[in-house]
Amino acid sequence: MPQQQSKPKIPYKIRKGESYMNAKQLAHFRKILEGIKVELGQDIDRTVHTMQDEATVFADPNDRASQESDMALELRNRDRERKLIKKIDETIARIDSSDYGYCDTCGIEIGLKRLEARPTATLCIDCKTLDEIRERQLAK
Repeated sequence: MPQQQSKPKIPYKIRKGESYMNAKQLAHFRKILEGIKVELGQDIDRTVHTMQDEATVFADPNDRASQESDMALELRNRDRERKLIKKIDETIARIDSSDYGYCDTCGIEIGLKRLEARPTATLCIDCKTLDEIRERQLAK
């Protein structure tokens, strides 16, 4: 089944003198997050229906193995999407509590462009970079 392309998101246009994370900006990011959540929910529903429709018992072991492999991949993808939905819900809660847009580690502004690219971001680019360096060092 071909993946449906999501509509391009229109970036927020900041106005001169506008304060960071004002009501308009928060509403903009809430709309983006809710749109992503709806798309993910639809994908999950489609997968469930597809798996029910394709639940065929193949006599050929190769066909059966291929079908099981495809289903396992789909389930892993859906699990990733389920986790993303949870993260979106947490991010919407941050919008409601006025914590959205500020770094969890250092408290500075994450920045509109970074949030446009990754609306669920909780770290500024500097803290995220340091976090990734630490991860790489621990993995060695």
